[in-house]
Amino acid sequence: QVQLVESGGGLVQAGDSLRLSCAASGRAFSSYAMGWFRQAPGKEREFVAAATRSGYVKHYADSVKGRFTISRDNAKNTVFLQMNSLKPEDTAVYYCAAGASASTTSQYDYWGQGTQVTVSS
Repeated sequence: QVQLVESGGGLVQAGDSLRLSCAASGRAFSSYAMGWFRQAPGKEREFVAAATRSGYVKHYADSVKGRFTISRDNAKNTVFLQMNSLKPEDTAVYYCAAGASASTTSQYDYWGQGTQVTVSS
């Protein structure tokens, strides 16, 4: 079992930055690939970013490439999502997830409870 707790969300203006954190507890963090997803009101959950166990290989949705960066600190059992140049369309609840591979689909075994990110124009 892995427990995931996201933090760092909030209300910001367009163009601002936020850094989300996801702290993991339970089984060895470094044995899991990690992903970030988001869900806006009335929309389906969508992939944002993912990193392999080592963190060396990363994947991003086209909509966030060049603006968002996923990173992980295996010593601290934490994965981060640095979000720069935020846009109103980035407004969503952001979830972190842990699984066997850095998938761009929702094929993850464990999910956090989510953190709200709201970007005003």
